[in-house]
Amino acid sequence: MDPSGKTILLTGATGGLGRAIAEILAEQGATLVLSSRKGDELEQLAASLPGSDHRTIVADLDVPGSVEPLLAETGELDVLVANAGLGGGRAVEQNDAAAISTVARVNYEVPMLLAAGVLDQMRECGSGSLVFISSLAAKAIPLGAALYASSKAGLRAFSLGLAGDLQGTGVTATAVCPGFIRDAGMFHDGGGKAPPGIGTATPEQVGAAVLEAIETGKREIEVAPLAQRVFVNGAYHLHGPFKRLERAVGRPLDE
Repeated sequence: MDPSGKTILLTGATGGLGRAIAEILAEQGATLVLSSRKGDELEQLAASLPGSDHRTIVADLDVPGSVEPLLAETGELDVLVANAGLGGGRAVEQNDAAAISTVARVNYEVPMLLAAGVLDQMRECGSGSLVFISSLAAKAIPLGAALYASSKAGLRAFSLGLAGDLQGTGVTATAVCPGFIRDAGMFHDGGGKAPPGIGTATPEQVGAAVLEAIETGKREIEVAPLAQRVFVNGAYHLHGPFKRLERAVGRPLDE
């Protein structure tokens, strides 16, 4: 799908990755509906983008029942980019039930509800693109990141399953899986350091991957240097040995 002239809902728009995604899609001529909890930042972002018809919607996706009014205000759309997400922190270790529920909701449940809310309209049109921002943590499951990684693994599985279910309908689903991203995102914001030798990617590369997902409908796109992708996919198939290697390095991969 060519994004030019298409209406795209982008959640988590005011984060570092959200801004990079918004910029590249606006440059391609898309009309964006930008959503996050931060009204002032949304307005500033919309004003800074190419094009004049972008809209903003303040929505707190932490809150149950927030998806339906967001979609109602958005109206018909051609593309959904489910980018909003939360880190897991130490919610499991601290037995923080509220935090566990919130992370599972924002990272996993909300994207599914968003997709469910737009599928009928997209099927009737015979076209549409659903893009879910998962993570390579869904495969590697870094030490200390069980909650975050599992929520992103669930999202990846949902996206891949949905892509199969939608085959032949004209609607596509793509899981975009960033690895370690410098300059923006939860890894960067938390002061994380990538293990030596596997490199990092940029927010702009994540934005380019979202554009590729919309244009091609690929089922999965990994955003990371080759060495990191090799390591992650090795960990995916040989989890135990790679956890021992990770511990031998001397720190969890998410620190």
